[in-house]
Amino acid sequence: MNVYIHQLSNWPRFTWNQESIASLLLEISNKQGRLLGRMESIGFVLKEEATLQTITLDVLKSSEIEGELLNADQVRSSVARRLGMNFIGMVPSDRNVDGVVEMMMDATQHFNEDLSTERLFSWHGCLFPTGRSGREKVHFKAPDSELLNDEMNHFLNWLNNTTAINPIIKTAIAHLWFVSIHPFEDGNGRIARAISDMLLARADGTAQRFYSMSTQIRKERNAYYEILEATQKGDLDITDWLSWFLNCLDRSLNATDETLRIVLQKARFWEAHSKTLLNNRQVLMINKLLDGFVGKLNSSKWASIAKCSQDTALRDILNLIDKKILVKELGGGRSTSYLIAE
Repeated sequence: MNVYIHQLSNWPRFTWNQESIASLLLEISNKQGRLLGRMESIGFVLKEEATLQTITLDVLKSSEIEGELLNADQVRSSVARRLGMNFIGMVPSDRNVDGVVEMMMDATQHFNEDLSTERLFSWHGCLFPTGRSGREKVHFKAPDSELLNDEMNHFLNWLNNTTAINPIIKTAIAHLWFVSIHPFEDGNGRIARAISDMLLARADGTAQRFYSMSTQIRKERNAYYEILEATQKGDLDITDWLSWFLNCLDRSLNATDETLRIVLQKARFWEAHSKTLLNNRQVLMINKLLDGFVGKLNSSKWASIAKCSQDTALRDILNLIDKKILVKELGGGRSTSYLIAE
């Protein structure tokens, strides 16, 4: 019979080898500092756009980790509404999307508030607004239900009151500890990642988010589940888990270059074309291209997304070619596709 760490007599007295992670911890701290300093210099509007991009990715990728694909346009629009932003092409979002966004926004925008049982139940309610459940694969055995209240009280007391620990280490421990308790039938992984985002925002001292841990975990999903499962079945020395978590966080900080490249590219584009006359369909489709349109954009996709006839779509496109905003993609095959001009 497998013994899980929460069944050990000295649970949850975690230990780790500080020396083995010290240099990585310092590197992460330096990268966080440099990133926040860099973002301070780019102005409010760009920081807001970067936050929109990052939280959108966080919501999409955290759900993808559990095998649930959300509509990206709905998620982006839902996040923008909660940030008080407005852009052409915003779409209505369904209850499921709004719920996941609401949980993530509460975690990151109110990062200094204590995490309570009531708040966790609220997050769980956001994830399952219609009461559905049962998607999540169980990778380990959680404590018996009669122990759950004491386990959760211990965890929340530690999380809300412990300050004598590095905030990044605390984030990694909180993630592991919560999924070990596994208090809900479903949604524990997404809530654990929301707790991580809350604590990372607390460590950064800002509700503005510029890197997405969930996006990196999604890229490394198999390794994520493997290290969690191995840690569950090990002892209370969690050095390997901390090392994996910190390395994943380090890679997520490295990946912010791409997010910021998109944000800055958009800003430069719209600054250069601030006086160019464009209709709403053109603004919508240009932004989709600047945000990283998946696949090839042709006139039929333009018509479908912009909700217009194919003739109107082609006129829009030809007008943008005349204005040297779009170019035909070389070697496009039977269907001509278009790119933003360099």
